[in-house]
Amino acid sequence: MGYPNGRRGCYNSFALDISANEKLVSYAHTMSGMTIALIAAGCISAGTLLGLVLSEMVPGHHLDANSKDAVKIGAGMISTLAALVLGLLVSSAKGSYDSTNAAITEGGAKVIMLDRILSNYGAETKAVRQELRRSVAATIQMLWPEESSRDLGATSFERAAAMEKVLKHIWELRPQTEVQRALQAQAQVLANEILQIRWVQIEQAEVSLPMPFLVILLFWLTLLYTSFGLLAPRNATVITIMLLGALALATALFLIVEMSHPMAGAIKVSSAPMRKALECLGQ
Repeated sequence: MGYPNGRRGCYNSFALDISANEKLVSYAHTMSGMTIALIAAGCISAGTLLGLVLSEMVPGHHLDANSKDAVKIGAGMISTLAALVLGLLVSSAKGSYDSTNAAITEGGAKVIMLDRILSNYGAETKAVRQELRRSVAATIQMLWPEESSRDLGATSFERAAAMEKVLKHIWELRPQTEVQRALQAQAQVLANEILQIRWVQIEQAEVSLPMPFLVILLFWLTLLYTSFGLLAPRNATVITIMLLGALALATALFLIVEMSHPMAGAIKVSSAPMRKALECLGQ
């Protein structure tokens, strides 16, 4: 039983992506988060320094009490907008990370359940259980290549389609009793759910934060710190606090970008649930 042309084409396309990127994806996402954080720190700090310079250049009556009150109102509005957007982005990124982590944990538990069901089916499922073990090992190698102690020798296509082989073998079982028929049905459901979890993770990996969104947010933060610098006195304490605030906001953007890609980068979900599942298989 082979793969339909359309499905194999889909797998081949995905396998090529894996082959090209599996060793670079973690580094690329880390650099993306670090780059955005550094750019943010630079822009916000530059806005602070620009405000301090402008405070010495503008005429004195432009910074009288009434003018300062007007600037404070504008800064307060920008601050509120930026705080709301930052809070929503952090919440969304944390939600994405938590859902991915939960899916990995759920997938590991279902793999163990599938292995136990196949074990209860009978000795004829030995080959299927071995294929399941290879599938889990291939998944770990594919999603966490930096943690793999050895190359399994599988091609990119084989790693992408490993769970499909398990499902195919389950379909090919020939149950002889009602109990075996019930166990086969349960195994098919679990295998499909594991496969769905896997494809959801693959699709989620393609989702990224819109760059215009980050640019606009960074523009707001730069304007905000420019207004702070415009009103603040010029001394070492003020400048230090402003720069530390810029660094804090930059790290917040770093967290947002990194946690939006929970399968790559510096903040990556743990492989422990899948490794634990791999240890339990075949027992």
